[in-house]
Amino acid sequence: MIRTRFAPSPTGFLHIGGVRTALFSWAFARKNKGSFVLRIEDTDLERSTPESVKAILDGMHWVGLDYDEGPFYQTQRFDRYKAVIRQLLDAGHAYLCYCSREELEALRAGQEERGEKPRYDRRWRPEEGKVLPPPPAGVEPVVRFRTPLSGVVAWEDAVKGRIEISNEELDDLIIARPDGSPTYNFCVVVDDWDMQITHVIRGDDHVNNTPRQINILQALGAPLPVYGHLPMILNADGQKMSKRRDAVSVVDYAERGILPEALLNYLARLGWGHGDDELFDMAQFVEWFDLDAVSSSPSRFDGEKLLWLNAQYLKSASLDRLAGLVAPRLAAAGIDTAAGPALGEVIALLRERVQDLNALALECDYFYRRRTPDEAEVAKHLGDESRARMARFAERLAALDDWSAASIHELFKPFCSEEGIKMGLLGMPLRILVCGTAHTPSVDAVLALIGKQQVLERMAAFGS
Repeated sequence: MIRTRFAPSPTGFLHIGGVRTALFSWAFARKNKGSFVLRIEDTDLERSTPESVKAILDGMHWVGLDYDEGPFYQTQRFDRYKAVIRQLLDAGHAYLCYCSREELEALRAGQEERGEKPRYDRRWRPEEGKVLPPPPAGVEPVVRFRTPLSGVVAWEDAVKGRIEISNEELDDLIIARPDGSPTYNFCVVVDDWDMQITHVIRGDDHVNNTPRQINILQALGAPLPVYGHLPMILNADGQKMSKRRDAVSVVDYAERGILPEALLNYLARLGWGHGDDELFDMAQFVEWFDLDAVSSSPSRFDGEKLLWLNAQYLKSASLDRLAGLVAPRLAAAGIDTAAGPALGEVIALLRERVQDLNALALECDYFYRRRTPDEAEVAKHLGDESRARMARFAERLAALDDWSAASIHELFKPFCSEEGIKMGLLGMPLRILVCGTAHTPSVDAVLALIGKQQVLERMAAFGS
């Protein structure tokens, strides 16, 4: 059975690149009727926090990527890691290193001064005929993996093709710290082995970890998974995305009013494609997805393209769902929707005009309270003559028994004819009086939703 995993570290928010990794891993498992595992890699005890764990779980729930097993926590598996470390020590694949921090820093400084690549010189590595000094008093050893001194580590990467790295380039990796706690690269190996992960799909920042992990797996006699390293996501300027410059957390996109299905649809197209298809749901994505179609080149994040996709999903989402998403945004702005038209009806009128939920909420506000118009708009559209005309039109509105968009619309043509004006000289000042903006949908539909009493009160209150 195909088994994939998503294994984030809870040291911060759920990164947008991590969501794409999770999406591709999830889709590959679903496509092949396999299992998708969530694992929390929390061995960094100083930086891992419960808040970050919650952010990961909440983020996965928000985007809708369901996992079959987990979440598993590495901190709950320390006994297993220690048993495997003992196994490697007993088999001679690992050894104790008593170098102090000061010795290692001096070693690195000397190598850098000579222009050499900084690396551990294997002074505590047991070799035939080598005499090791007695363990120094008061120094707790680390455990290092005994990396082969020659040969290459090679694998057929499912995304990047064949990769070869010489063992001469690799250090003797620390797999347990002085306090006995295991390190990231070692825990990953044991987890992937124990959880029978068949395909490791992750970012290409892990390429350099892969040969180290393969060597450990081979020392344990464990099967090797298929590795597929996804290229980096760059920002519009071709730089690595950073929290300082870019929106990189799924929370950022939720707060910016992006729908999760739009974000997943967009991320699916970052480094993968199916012809010219741009808009598709996750069921279609799973049917089409294959690692062979994943690009080995970095992708650039295009915020405008994401907004375009989001707009398409806003147009097709249920009105009840959109109302549930917009209502809290309006409440945060102090707007009580209970005192106005049904929010779903307002959204139905507005959603073709916006690209995100925040813009939708902003458009909704003038249906529930009078917005103060821009002075330049007032000066342009509401001179003395126009104000007098608006007072005359208000009388026509007040006389309406059937307050509907159709009835309001029937007033426009005869009124404009009597006044000798085009519709723009009625519609624009009318919008500004009632809505506080000249940019609204069809004014008859807007007035019908706002309601007769509110419309007349707003027209009468202007300038008072």
